[in-house]
Amino acid sequence: MPELTHRRRMLVLAICCMSLLIVSLDTTALNVGLPSMQRELHASTAGLQWTIDAYTLVLASLLMLAGSTGDRVGRKKVFMTGLVVFSLGSLLCSLAPNLESLIAFRMLQAVGGSMLNPVAMSIITNTFTDPRERARAIGVWGAVVGISMAAGPLVGGLLVESVGWRAIFWVNLPVGLAALLLTLRFVPESRAPKARRPDPVGQVLVIALFGALTYSIIEAPTASASTVLPFAAVAVAALAGLLIYEPRRAEPLIDLRFFRSAPFSGATVIAISAFASLGGFLFLSTLYLQNVRGLDALHAGLWMLPMAVPMFLCAPFAGRLVGSRGPRLPLVIAGVAMTGSAVLFAAFEAETSDTTLFLGYVLFGIGFGFVNAPITNTAVSGMPRSQAGVAAAVASTSRQLGQTLGVAVIGAVLASGISSSAYRQTFVTAARPGWWILAGCGLAVLVIGALTNGRWARTTAERAAHRLESAEIRQVVGTAGERV
Repeated sequence: MPELTHRRRMLVLAICCMSLLIVSLDTTALNVGLPSMQRELHASTAGLQWTIDAYTLVLASLLMLAGSTGDRVGRKKVFMTGLVVFSLGSLLCSLAPNLESLIAFRMLQAVGGSMLNPVAMSIITNTFTDPRERARAIGVWGAVVGISMAAGPLVGGLLVESVGWRAIFWVNLPVGLAALLLTLRFVPESRAPKARRPDPVGQVLVIALFGALTYSIIEAPTASASTVLPFAAVAVAALAGLLIYEPRRAEPLIDLRFFRSAPFSGATVIAISAFASLGGFLFLSTLYLQNVRGLDALHAGLWMLPMAVPMFLCAPFAGRLVGSRGPRLPLVIAGVAMTGSAVLFAAFEAETSDTTLFLGYVLFGIGFGFVNAPITNTAVSGMPRSQAGVAAAVASTSRQLGQTLGVAVIGAVLASGISSSAYRQTFVTAARPGWWILAGCGLAVLVIGALTNGRWARTTAERAAHRLESAEIRQVVGTAGERV
């Protein structure tokens, strides 16, 4: 890639951030529109779960494939394809005549979304070659996530209340078109010097594992055992297939040797736990504020600001804390705050009082604001530089998988305990087991964050990195010998 001027690099960063904004904003804004969708499309709780999970599930399944494809065929080409597919999916979602069509179009949207964030991160990494500039650029990238979290509920509430839930998808069209034209004009093409080879079997196994597991959880409260058990069996078989097949490949989709590093394994579990907590928290909060308290979408969005604003404010502070003190302290703060928030709802029915509801939202916002920055840092800690991108991709996949499982599990728990005839009266009681699950997720962030970032954990990371580097050298030598 040719050296770009400072102004051009800033423009490339802005274009990449535009793609992140529409992908992230879409998820948070859509949560506020769930009750409106439920009424218009006559959706059940499981149907609402699928409108969220169809998107995050496909995103989780394809992130690593999209990243490696961009390295191989050209990042600009894949990024532009992603913008086109995401925008087309958004248009179709806004026109969906029924719930089934909406879920299908959300999956198409996610196919495009999977080509945006990992490829955009690769573009940023290759555009900003100076380490300090790159760190600042990644900091801006992270701040955009905070902006989307803060703005999503409010923007979604405004759009739903003034136009309707379909307007949430219309926002993506002008932004997507602008990003596409700017990418065509200003983003240079780039490829990896040595791209990873495709792993179609591994990709199919990942899709089967994520899809079958999610279906089993969402449908368990309403479907018969004969319907759910085959999907659960597919999930178990796919997991076994990954554990057996992936170690045999020279360039696997998921390199299981990464998990010998305690910080990497810890970051994966923390990402799943934290984002499961986020997905479940937003799902329960949206349904409670609108369907139980009777608030309109705009006021429900305003009620979520005490959660969103601390997320936005704490995220950059967490990044600086990681740089100066390491990831352990931010993760401990995050775990304590997220656990405390969930316990307020589970043990003290925080929903029933404005004061405790406000406090619960603030605590969760602080916790989640501190958790995101350490995840990627911990995942790539001690990894060889050549493997850092793959490690970061696994962390991103873990985030999306966590959000998928959070909505699936919490929604299933809610559906099994709520009475359709007395929805408002039974909601708080039915939601209590879900809040205890979210408290467990927060506790996992606290405990695993503390355990996997000490001296012992760093030793395991160094040992894993040494093995990976040695294997890489042997592979290069073997390839050179074959050529000779």
